[in-house]
Amino acid sequence: MMRMSLLRIGLMAALPVCAAPTHVFSQAMESAEPFKVGTFVIDGVETVGLVMRGDSLIVDLSAANQALELEPEYAEMDLPDDMLAFIEQYEYGAKNRVYEIVNWMVEEDQLSADSPPDYIHPVDSVDIMAPIQYPSKIMNAAVNFYSHACEGCTEEELAAQTRERQENRGVPYLFLKPTRGVVIGDGDEIIMPYGRDEIEYEVEMAIVFGRTGKYVSAARAYDHVFGYMVAMDISDRGGRPPGGWDQRSDWFVGKGHDTFAPHGPWIVPKEFFGDPMERLHQTTVVDGVTVQEARAGDMIHNIPELIEYASSIMTVFPGDVLQSGTSGGTGAGRVQRATGSGYLVDGETIQASIEGIGTLTHPVVEETSVPDDLSGAQLTPTREYRDQ
Repeated sequence: MMRMSLLRIGLMAALPVCAAPTHVFSQAMESAEPFKVGTFVIDGVETVGLVMRGDSLIVDLSAANQALELEPEYAEMDLPDDMLAFIEQYEYGAKNRVYEIVNWMVEEDQLSADSPPDYIHPVDSVDIMAPIQYPSKIMNAAVNFYSHACEGCTEEELAAQTRERQENRGVPYLFLKPTRGVVIGDGDEIIMPYGRDEIEYEVEMAIVFGRTGKYVSAARAYDHVFGYMVAMDISDRGGRPPGGWDQRSDWFVGKGHDTFAPHGPWIVPKEFFGDPMERLHQTTVVDGVTVQEARAGDMIHNIPELIEYASSIMTVFPGDVLQSGTSGGTGAGRVQRATGSGYLVDGETIQASIEGIGTLTHPVVEETSVPDDLSGAQLTPTREYRDQ
């Protein structure tokens, strides 16, 4: 027994010592380049993609991941092909895998190649959809910019009202907006409902939640954010017809029509945007005329405060959206454009932009008829009761 043990020890000592590996691979903690994420139709298939190189290239994330997994040093890891699941898993491994994909493509010079891999596409060769199909809820801040709270005011009136509001801000006013059928993506038509001719635009920053939370303090607010996108809150200012309930204002009518929630064109993860309260710059252009322009300093309640307030009322979930409000310059303020109309008219084109995120572009199309078998219980054209 003793001889056998010594023999084994001798044999083990005689074996060559294997050299330690020269490369140790671990999850990437940083991305070599910033990216945005969106939902795209590529070769007839809806999928999550990365937006890179000055918004000029779209990377099919699932296909790129499969290509990466052919490299022996990378473990297999499934990535979701829908945005809601992607957002849910982003901080639980998906982010690090995306960083690995980006770093690998940069190292291999794939993004600059004359003949790139088949998972890299020019942006104009894919269909851009609303990034999230669909949020469980869209929470909107109403009248959250000083200039919007005083549409049509003189400079002196705006300054006086701003001072008064700063001294007594109160709590935010939030309302819910529908999602499916209402959310549309870049390039889709905004439909002016039949006979509703007091439709206006509102550019807004949309905060996309990445973590579930209830009673999220303003100090912890950004911990629950996934990223940011451009949004518009299209609004019907025509109100409800007289009779019955005597309130002319109606938020269901005003905010709930189909196509009234443009989102996109993609989402910027928060790590690539920075503090929106320092860099927010949003604008609206209608038929070449700039009608809205605002920075975060015009905001009454800042984004962390909006998150604290919203989450004190209802739990926020990954993929939920909170829109931070719009500035002055809306149709209600009677902004004169090339058309001479304060409100939107058929044939106009809206471009809503946020610096560092992107631009939404939408044609405005008037609905010209409704079915002839309606009983009269439908919402009537604004002209039928405007002066009543």
